[in-house]
Amino acid sequence: MKKLFSILMLLGVFTVLFCGVAMAAEEAKGLDSQVKAMIALASGIGIGIAAFGGALGQGKAVAAALEGIGRNPGASGKILTPMIIGLAMIESLVIYSLVVSLMLFLKL
Repeated sequence: MKKLFSILMLLGVFTVLFCGVAMAAEEAKGLDSQVKAMIALASGIGIGIAAFGGALGQGKAVAAALEGIGRNPGASGKILTPMIIGLAMIESLVIYSLVVSLMLFLKL
């Protein structure tokens, strides 16, 4: 798990570095092909990491909610509503990443 976390952090650092190169390009003169490649790479990696993190978070949230309902079935109404709100919040972070990736990609 520690190795996976290290790899994900390294990919995050590379994504941040590539985004800086992509955003520093001048729009009026046209983008260099290398900058276009970095923008495409950064947007793809960014949405991939966001989707992966969102899926992990949603999986853990649902597992914890189902375990709580399994232990106390009478509390299912009190557990279900906060779980759905939490899932919506997790999904909104993935959608924000999608918007940023699309903004980068449409800069091409």
